[in-house]
Amino acid sequence: MKRRAIIYASIAVLILLGLTAYLLQQGTFVDEKARDDRPVDQPAKDLDPVIDVDPEPEKEPEPEPEVEPVLGVVAEDLGLIWAIDFLPGTSKLLANENSGSIFLIDTETLEVVEITGVPEVASSGQGGLLDLEVSPDFDDDSFVYLTYSAANETGATATHLARASLDLEEQRLSDLEVLYIAEPFQGGTSHYGSRMVLKDDYLYMTIGDRGDKNFDDHVSQDTTTVLGTTIRLLRDGTIPEDNPFVDDANVLDEIYTYGHRNSQGMTIHPETGEIWQSEHGEQDGDEINIIYGGNNYGWPLATYGCTYGTGQDIGVLPEDLDDTINPVHYWECGSGGFPPAGMTFYDADGFADWQGDLFVGGLASQYLAHFRVTGDGLEELDPLLEDEGWRVRDVTVGHHDGAIYAAVEGQSVSIARIALKPVE
Repeated sequence: MKRRAIIYASIAVLILLGLTAYLLQQGTFVDEKARDDRPVDQPAKDLDPVIDVDPEPEKEPEPEPEVEPVLGVVAEDLGLIWAIDFLPGTSKLLANENSGSIFLIDTETLEVVEITGVPEVASSGQGGLLDLEVSPDFDDDSFVYLTYSAANETGATATHLARASLDLEEQRLSDLEVLYIAEPFQGGTSHYGSRMVLKDDYLYMTIGDRGDKNFDDHVSQDTTTVLGTTIRLLRDGTIPEDNPFVDDANVLDEIYTYGHRNSQGMTIHPETGEIWQSEHGEQDGDEINIIYGGNNYGWPLATYGCTYGTGQDIGVLPEDLDDTINPVHYWECGSGGFPPAGMTFYDADGFADWQGDLFVGGLASQYLAHFRVTGDGLEELDPLLEDEGWRVRDVTVGHHDGAIYAAVEGQSVSIARIALKPVE
C-alpha cells in the first residue's frame, strides 16, 4: 500500500512538471520582473522607441554668386607707371613711376601720396625707375625692393637693385642700400630687364642683354657676364651657396639661368611654386617661359623671332637645338608679336572661373592677355582691356577685394581696376 502511494505521488509530480513546461511554452507563466501587460506592438513607456526614419539628405553647397568684370579707374595722371605691388594684407598699392617717383595709393579711398627718399635714376630711353617688390614680411621689416637704371661718373648706365625701409607715417624711404649692380656699365639705354620676385629666402631678378646685336658672339651666351640672365640672390644681396653654377668656374655664381633677351615679367605659380617669366623677342619671337635653374634659354641661338625690318632668321627654332629650354608659349616671326610685360596668376577670392589663370600685360598689342594653364602649355582665352587703347605695363591681384589691377599707358589713366560686379 505504501509502495503504491509512492508510485502515485511520483506520477503526480511528473504530470505537474509537464503541465508547467507546457504553460511556460505558451507564455502563461511569466517572471514578474519581466511582466509587461502592454499589447505586443506597443513600446514600453520607459523605453525609447526605435523608429526607422530616412537619413536627412545632405544639403548641396550653394552655388557661387555669378559675377562679371567691370572696369574702373584707380589713379590718373601719374606718368608712366612701370610697376605696382600691394602692401601685404591691405588695400594700399605702391606704384613706381618711370622718371623717379613712388606713389602710395589707397585703392578704397583713391587717396594718392608721393613717397620721398627715392634714389636718383637715369630715366632716358628704356631706363628709369623700374620694378618694385614689397617684402612679404613687411609688417616686421618694412622693406621695399627696387630696381632702376643709374649712371656712373662717365654717364654709362647699369641696372641696380636696392632695398630701403618704408616709413608709412613719414611717407618716405630711408636706409637705402644698393644690393647689386648688373655690370658692366654701358652707353646704350635699352634692355635693362628688369623684374623681381621674392620666394622663400631668395630674390630673383631679370637683367636684359642691353640691346646687343652681335648675334654671332652674344652677351646672353657669355656666362662671365650677367647681361641676358636671371640672377638669384639672398634677400640681403649675397649669393646663395646652393646656386646652380657655384661650382662652375666658367659661370658667375649669381647666374640662375642665361640665354635671355629682355624679360620684363616674372611671377610665381601659386600652387607649384614655379617661376614664370615673359620675354621680349627681336621681331616677334616673344616668349613665356618656366624658369628652371642651371639652364640656357637659347637667345639668340634658338628663337622664334627674326631680325627687325628684314625678317631674316636669327637662329634655329628652339625645338631644333638641344640643351636649351623651350618656351611654354610664343609668338613666332610674322605673327605680329605681343610683346609681354608684367604678369601674375589669379589666386584671390572673387572670379572663381579665373582661379589659377595667368594674366600678362601686352605693350604694342595693347591688351591684357588671359591664359589658362593646360597640361602641356597655355591656352589663350578672351583678352581684357582690348578696346581701351592702353599699353599694359604691369598687373597684380588685390587679395582684399578680388580685383585685378593694371598699370597702363594711354590717355590720362595710370592704374585701372577690373572689379567684380554681381550679374543681375
